[in-house]
Amino acid sequence: MPPLVHVLGTGRPDMDLPLLLAGLHADLEIGTRATLRLEPASGDGWGPGRAADLAIGAGFVALGEVRAGDDAVEVDVERHRSLPDTVAPGMRLLVVGLNPSPASADSGVGYHRSGNRFWPAALAAGLVGVDRDPRHALTHHGLGMTDLVRRTTARADEVAPDELREGFERVERLCAWLRPRTICFVGLGGWRVVADRKAVAGVQDRTLGGAPVYVMPSTSGLNAHSRLDDLTAHFRAAGELADGA
Repeated sequence: MPPLVHVLGTGRPDMDLPLLLAGLHADLEIGTRATLRLEPASGDGWGPGRAADLAIGAGFVALGEVRAGDDAVEVDVERHRSLPDTVAPGMRLLVVGLNPSPASADSGVGYHRSGNRFWPAALAAGLVGVDRDPRHALTHHGLGMTDLVRRTTARADEVAPDELREGFERVERLCAWLRPRTICFVGLGGWRVVADRKAVAGVQDRTLGGAPVYVMPSTSGLNAHSRLDDLTAHFRAAGELADGA
């Protein structure tokens, strides 16, 4: 039986596609194969490259080449155990993590694992208003979420440096396209691999898509060096940077 064809974005701006694809990812079982037919109204830079980035960002793995026609782009994909981007235009702050944990991939909520301080710190800093609800964070507070790598692992140190570098290129393109006001990297280790091996927490010299970058320590419970108050202060500083951008 051929894979089902899912037509998305017909006549809509291409910037609507990340959330449409995230919804499809949530509806499909792990391992499901499908053909994505993307038919947005033309956008700046729209084409096969962006379609491939969107499929990866939504937690799919491409099976073969992207096919471009006169009015649509098609790509065969497989739904993996992953976590889709929650992103849109007009973001106040785009949070970039390393990669999904099994708890996040299975729940559809980033930083969902027990003991992770992301949501308590983000709530205390006023970045979000509802616990563990990325859609609410995006639509009501302009806080988007993505990861450098879409492959799910139990520990962040299971991700190879080359995976981080390749993922960073996708995130850089995402930022240039959607233009968040500020980008916040959660985890110094990832930023040190992809951008500056001597980086310290705080505002960075490098920008992404013209937006300032703030880097903070990991919110994982395994990071015993950072207390909840410290992480809250970092999130508050990232929010202030966004408001001043």
